[in-house]
Amino acid sequence: MTMTIRLFNSHSRKKEVFKPLNPDKVTIYVCGPTVYGPSHIGNARPAVVFDVLADLLRASFKQVIYARNITDIDDKIINAAKEEKEDISKITMKYTEQYKYDMKALNVSFPDEEPFATAHIKEMIEFINDLLMKEFAYVSDDHVLFDISSYNSYGMLSRRNPEEMIAGSRVEVQSYKKKPLDFVLWKPSLDNEIGWDSPWGFGRPGWHLECSTMIFKLFGKTIDIHGGGEDLTFPHHENEIAQSSCRNDGHPLANYWMHNGLVQMDKAKMSKSLGNVLLVKDLVKKVPGEVIRFSLLSTHYRQPLIWNQRLIDQSNTVLNNMYSLLAETKDLDSNEKNIDKEFLESLYDDLNTPKAISVLHSLFKRLKKSPKDSSLRALLIGSANLIGILKNDPIEWFESKNKDVDIEMINNLIEKRRMAREEKDYEKSDTIRDQLLNMGIFIEDTQEGPVWKKISIND
Repeated sequence: MTMTIRLFNSHSRKKEVFKPLNPDKVTIYVCGPTVYGPSHIGNARPAVVFDVLADLLRASFKQVIYARNITDIDDKIINAAKEEKEDISKITMKYTEQYKYDMKALNVSFPDEEPFATAHIKEMIEFINDLLMKEFAYVSDDHVLFDISSYNSYGMLSRRNPEEMIAGSRVEVQSYKKKPLDFVLWKPSLDNEIGWDSPWGFGRPGWHLECSTMIFKLFGKTIDIHGGGEDLTFPHHENEIAQSSCRNDGHPLANYWMHNGLVQMDKAKMSKSLGNVLLVKDLVKKVPGEVIRFSLLSTHYRQPLIWNQRLIDQSNTVLNNMYSLLAETKDLDSNEKNIDKEFLESLYDDLNTPKAISVLHSLFKRLKKSPKDSSLRALLIGSANLIGILKNDPIEWFESKNKDVDIEMINNLIEKRRMAREEKDYEKSDTIRDQLLNMGIFIEDTQEGPVWKKISIND
């Protein structure tokens, strides 16, 4: 099936036809977590979005190499180590493993490459030396800084004018900087802090340096796609572009830049100061990881995602309905997994997952009307699998939800549903049915009345 992939390029601010540098080897790099604490739902969104992109590209190209880094050296990590009175290596190991566990729960595949910042200190020092030699950086008070005045295109990604930013800045400029926007490539460490020997003394790299260095080490001067959250556009990605372009004689760091919108909590930005940070490890205790993944894909990746209980309940209901139908039609199981053309076209249009999900709804309704159509069932599963959905065994999906069942509550809900049906309040009846389904309880209306059951392996 030959179709054209179109992606919104944050650099050009428009959709562009995706043309990789080498069709036989597509390269993607996404900014990963800084491992100083448990991952939150905001960390999960880029992981899920670019996991879908990588799988889509793998279905379209011969080889895709997807890299997502781990930032294991940062001031936040140093502070966390002090607070927890733990060695930095233990902090980073603990939260790296927590991140991996959390993302696996959301059906996120491991990247092909997972570079750690601390494993590339030697390459970072070489990177800085090259910038100094080419006079794009300078040494001041044991710091090495990038001189933004040496790069004329600074601000192109974020559409910010450097002079206007400097003029409007109210932040006190550090004494070692020539200009407020000059950013740190290397800074000194105290004797009791983590650091490495360098030509500029004992210290550690600046945060912006690591991704440029690891991209160069893994892929060379230019990659196809660089991704991350929109909060990284400035200054992180802007700084990456500047230092990489200067070091690599004008070669672009990436041909396509992609940024996902941020997660908001009922129209408020998620932040520690507001006390509304949702940790993935807590969420997966309450709902299946696949429900969280489905929720994250329900809004187009470039738009802000409003996270609330209603979104989770809707996603839970949709998946329960789909798994219920797959359980009813389990006799049609086969190894055949096809992908619907309209579904694929939706994803090829800048990862339009809301539209793709609407196609899944259509396939679900068609299968419900034709429950003996094995090819339709395979189409639903195959399409959903491409975005990491409906990958569970339908029977096991419900069994995992049926460990603790409150029989009295179930019978009360069934009675309320019966009364609603007698009063022809079908909207209320359907709402109760969905509520029961969310609890993993399947209702079957018979001539003798409604019968409920937990679906088991023997059903």
